[in-house]
Amino acid sequence: MLVGTLFGDLNTQYLVSITLVSLYVSTVAVAVSTAVSLPVAVAVAFGDFRGKSALTSVISTGMGFPSVVVGLVVLLALSNSGPLGDFELLFTPRAMIISQTILATPVVLSVSLSAVESVGDDLREAAFGTGGTTTDVGLVVLREARYGIVTAVLAGYGRAISEVGSVLIVGGNIVFSDQTSYTRTLTTAITVEARKGNVETGLALGAILLVLVLGVNAVGSHLRDRTPGKRTAGDRSSSVGTSLGGGDGR
Repeated sequence: MLVGTLFGDLNTQYLVSITLVSLYVSTVAVAVSTAVSLPVAVAVAFGDFRGKSALTSVISTGMGFPSVVVGLVVLLALSNSGPLGDFELLFTPRAMIISQTILATPVVLSVSLSAVESVGDDLREAAFGTGGTTTDVGLVVLREARYGIVTAVLAGYGRAISEVGSVLIVGGNIVFSDQTSYTRTLTTAITVEARKGNVETGLALGAILLVLVLGVNAVGSHLRDRTPGKRTAGDRSSSVGTSLGGGDGR
């Protein structure tokens, strides 16, 4: 009822289905990206190995991966003659998730790595000093860097949901005969409707996408504003003791 009131005579089923596909694909992609990125960020931040600077540079460079190139690589991998062709993933939402995961991971990983590296060595030393294992220390550091990590996730989400090139290539921009979306997203739908001259539908889709992106940015700004100031070493040690199950930190 509300959607119909807002968009008048437009096909609300079409708009809603496209929005749901966009949200589903982007949410799953960013969830997978986050699950991969956080352990890697901790491992790189904690590690002291040859080529660490080069690896960090590669991770940062990955934030600028051209989406059409990623889409082309995924297309070749998932095509019938590709190494993953037997899985029949091409032109499905799963192919779009793979593509968006590849694009979002460098963003989430790079920002998360910066957040983890910003945590002082005194916290790690205090965590190890209270008998914590490497896993325990990693969890404590992630907890300390949680606001930066949330910002990383939101940045990755913004990258994923605004994507057009790669999802158009691997998803095929498919809609069913009843005008519900299978692989058509907000961005690809805007492209199609603009080419057809359907200005009102394109504007409605653009408004939905803009609201979603602004919402993500608003959440990120709110969380950044809530980021606590730097604490003293004693405060950090107490926090570490509590996190590791030490109660008052002793």
